[in-house]
Amino acid sequence: MREQPIGEAVENDERDKVIAYHKGDTHAAIDTLLGDIRHLRRQLTLAEGAMSRGMTRGWRPRYDRD
Repeated sequence: MREQPIGEAVENDERDKVIAYHKGDTHAAIDTLLGDIRHLRRQLTLAEGAMSRGMTRGWRPRYDRD
């Protein structure tokens, strides 16, 4: 899958590629994506702990979308 700029909509082709990668098993595709979300949340937590408040000028990461 190609990298997307932030805010760009997911294309149907990308969904098809994810499902094809998992040989049509949509549950496996969802499990993989949920695992990726958990991993990225852990990475965000680690980054938040390593950042100083001055470095981010008060910005705090959000773990959920608005």
